[in-house]
Amino acid sequence: MPILGTLLKKGIRIRESLEQEYSNPFDIQKQELKKLLITASQTAFGKHYAFGSILNAYKKEDQKAFFQLYKEQVPIHNYNKMYKDWWHIAKQGKRNICWPGNVKYFALSSGTSEASSKYLPITKDMKRAIQKTSIRQILSLSKYDLPSGFFQGGILMLGGSTQLNNRGSYFEGDLSGIQAAQLPFWFQHFYKPGKRIAKTKDWDEKLNEIAKKAKDWNISIIVGVPAWIQILMEKILEYHQVSNIHEIWPNLMAYVHGGVSFDPYRKGFQKLLGKEIYYIETYLASEGFIAFQTKPNHRSMKLVLNNGLFYEFVPFDERNFDENGDILPHAETFMIDEVEEGKEYALLLSTCAGAWRYIIGDVVKFTSKEDSEIIITGRTKHFLSLCGEHMSVDNMNKAIEMVGDDLNIAIPEFTVAGIPHNTLFAHHWYIGTDADVDPELIRTKLDGYLKELNDDYAVERSAALKEVFVDVLPISTFYKWMESKGKVGGQNKFPRVIKSAQYEDWKNFIKQSV
Repeated sequence: MPILGTLLKKGIRIRESLEQEYSNPFDIQKQELKKLLITASQTAFGKHYAFGSILNAYKKEDQKAFFQLYKEQVPIHNYNKMYKDWWHIAKQGKRNICWPGNVKYFALSSGTSEASSKYLPITKDMKRAIQKTSIRQILSLSKYDLPSGFFQGGILMLGGSTQLNNRGSYFEGDLSGIQAAQLPFWFQHFYKPGKRIAKTKDWDEKLNEIAKKAKDWNISIIVGVPAWIQILMEKILEYHQVSNIHEIWPNLMAYVHGGVSFDPYRKGFQKLLGKEIYYIETYLASEGFIAFQTKPNHRSMKLVLNNGLFYEFVPFDERNFDENGDILPHAETFMIDEVEEGKEYALLLSTCAGAWRYIIGDVVKFTSKEDSEIIITGRTKHFLSLCGEHMSVDNMNKAIEMVGDDLNIAIPEFTVAGIPHNTLFAHHWYIGTDADVDPELIRTKLDGYLKELNDDYAVERSAALKEVFVDVLPISTFYKWMESKGKVGGQNKFPRVIKSAQYEDWKNFIKQSV
């Protein structure tokens, strides 16, 4: 039976999507916070911060009284504060700390921007919320021009191992592994690579197993981080000695991606395909399923407003963040009705996993306030502004894409470090490509495009930002680095900005790899 038919037969309706479609975003979010506060009012966190008094403010005529009181009584939390004050207690098996009941699962953070892993709580309510939003995204495929055969196919989800680590009072693992281990029974028919392969912890072994079995499956949708999906497709082509992935999966028509901009990977993907497919962006973080693309050929994603998440938006500027990208204690925050299109905001979340006014580190920009649509422009700490150049990850991705198009090469991986240079500053780029290309040519073009994209960068290149260095590396160098840090596979991705603490380590790794 086609997957859409199964969803409808199981009684899974699109009521939540319609509710969001025909309701005022402010009203939805106001009620969402109310539900979160009521549910957590008797937890240790709820009692400590007097959630009851905030709920009483809902009775007042002032429509924003509840929000003002919420901001006054509950401080902004970063990970260190949330974990030190509250989450470590839940991790010990204590109940009713930040959310009712005990927390059975903790997701290990992805990426390499921190030296140690973060433990993010995944409650039963959060798992249900992620599943519900995932279903809403699948249902949105009805808006795409897809043949009936598409809906007969399976969904390949390439994530972390579903064999989670048992730590006594909780299980830990990659969020994708936690979710895949908890898939509803009715979904098993569509899910690939299946339970046995999904449990495999060795990443290379998992990819090899999938490559061997690939011809036995009818795959319509692939889900996963771009870098690992590209590596998997290359393995499949090599194993079966075919020229493109559509010789194996003729009904493949959609790739659902997230976690990192897809633009640097687009050229590499196109070489592996036999025909055009839909690229569908999703915003699924360890803290919750935040947004997803609802329309074909439409870059923006629609925020999920009515499924266990309450958003605050912090203008990403010097009034609210220090020079390291850390949020200031009394940063100004807005609800969804107060934002402006085209401005950058850092996200604060309050969630059904027991995160409260928690900064997740992502920076977004509203493309449509009316439709609650956003794009991700970067991270609060993944930007460069050594001397006022204010270079965002969005600038970097666009410039790299333009260089790749100019030279007709794929540059799926890159990173940049800000470094001292004589008495002033420089940027040191590391470009990942297997093409034979002159680093000086890349340097000239990259520098030129960044000047076009970012006026502040252009000004500083004639002032304090005195030099740009470029090293070209094999793509495999980036993945070997991640493997050396235990960050291979799943939701892990290479940081686009290498901070000073990692710069020397990264340079030494490159020397040893040459």
